Amino acid sequence: MERIELARALGATAVAREARNVFISESEPARFMAAFAQAVANGGNVFLCDPAWGQNEREQLAALAKSEIEKRKSENQSGWLMIASGGTSGRLKFARHDQDTLSAAADGFDAHFNVARVNAVGVLPLHHVSGLMAWIRCTLTGGKFLPASWSKIEAGLRPTMGDGGEWFLSLVPTQLQRLLAQPETIGWLRRFRAVFLGGGPAWPELLERAAEARVPLAPSYGLTETAAMVATLRPSDFLAGSRSSGAVMPHARIDVTGEGTLRIAGESVFRGYFPEWRAERDFTTDDLGFIDGNGHVQVTGRRDGIIITGGKKVQPAEVEAALRATGEFDDVAVLGVPDPEWGEAVVACYPATARAPDLERVIQALAGQLAPPARPKRYVTVAEWPRNAQGKLNRTLLAEKIKV
Repeated sequence: MERIELARALGATAVAREARNVFISESEPARFMAAFAQAVANGGNVFLCDPAWGQNEREQLAALAKSEIEKRKSENQSGWLMIASGGTSGRLKFARHDQDTLSAAADGFDAHFNVARVNAVGVLPLHHVSGLMAWIRCTLTGGKFLPASWSKIEAGLRPTMGDGGEWFLSLVPTQLQRLLAQPETIGWLRRFRAVFLGGGPAWPELLERAAEARVPLAPSYGLTETAAMVATLRPSDFLAGSRSSGAVMPHARIDVTGEGTLRIAGESVFRGYFPEWRAERDFTTDDLGFIDGNGHVQVTGRRDGIIITGGKKVQPAEVEAALRATGEFDDVAVLGVPDPEWGEAVVACYPATARAPDLERVIQALAGQLAPPARPKRYVTVAEWPRNAQGKLNRTLLAEKIKV
């Protein structure tokens, strides 16, 4: 697909101007979509920026934009779309995409769900890959895209989708948790062909609540570097009891390295981190996992998130799941912090809320579920909980907040 074809599909035509860097930092969907469409048509590099970025991220962006060592293949305009990966969690990186990587991901989605026209309600930010791809899928298939305000949906003001066609919705776990607490919203969720769940690990109790409510949930796995999802569970399999991230989608291939991390190959894989260029069509992640007997992807954690305490390895996701199972936490995160005796100490953090957890009950519950090294040594209340609009927790900032 030529770049101008994508621009026309987005509703804009090219004008005669010198190609340049364009930075889109817009939270209002209509203005974002108009700016993005025109930027694609005009040529040059397009950077999608989070309007909530602070001075640190904007300084990093300015330094990247001034780089003179870019290796972009200008003759075919590959890698012109820069989607942020990382942001406030550490060093800002931009994964390079283009019309070919986006189209490959959209085609794989259509084939996986056997759908010719995609309609979607968009509640995730458009500068984020999951929000962007929901719109792109609709645009490339001639479907409808309804940008919606999450705050209004949470308040009970749900968009009207009409009776025609099949509709899709993407949520992060904290959003699903809040909607499941509203009985009047469950009927709305059931109207979707699939409700995708991604952006972070979902805890077992949340999945069981969704299954009991008969929500057509589709837990998914994907990254900014792969133009969003590369594996997703079909809702029928979810409601039948599967709790994986589903089958690998047609546009991707996933295998497991000798270190236990997931490696993804396919035409939707990014072109490198700006300003660098990579020709390889595969990418080795830091995600630990395996392919089960049904050919489904099972993600077990992250290699860079493992806590080593007293010589024992602890996977934070396992501890977080046990903490959530107590029913005492609205949100919780587990970190490893330096400790002179253990090397690292397991610390449980939770946001300050009106409902304080019963920590004695929590400690008693964990004694029967977790091995001693995995049980938190400390519990810390955090006044300002650093979770972003995509539902992802900024663990780097959280670690800074709990330093003692």
